[in-house]
Amino acid sequence: MDKIALKERVIHIFNAICLIESFVNKITEGVFLEDVKLQSAVQYQFLIIGEAVKYIDYGILEKYPYPWHIPKSFRNFIIHEYHGVKMERIFYASKDLQALKTQVELILTNEF
Repeated sequence: MDKIALKERVIHIFNAICLIESFVNKITEGVFLEDVKLQSAVQYQFLIIGEAVKYIDYGILEKYPYPWHIPKSFRNFIIHEYHGVKMERIFYASKDLQALKTQVELILTNEF
């Protein structure tokens, strides 16, 4: 993948994280569990994150300490096990993105 396309994928991850954060900012779990549109929006952004991570060169990812298999696995789980996804899990994942965001910001700063 060329450097421009690679940078775009990393930006997609960053933007998806920012969108999730904006969607769930000041939202309680109860509100999240009652709002199907919000659930759908957050899940879609997780799909973008997982899909984009798949296309980033492993040589780049291994420089940044993060369990990169998790976003890819989470994407696969949402896609293939959609009928068994617990929205509580989606909610808690949406509140636990800072470590990923930090690594993505470092990639954007250091690699491009």
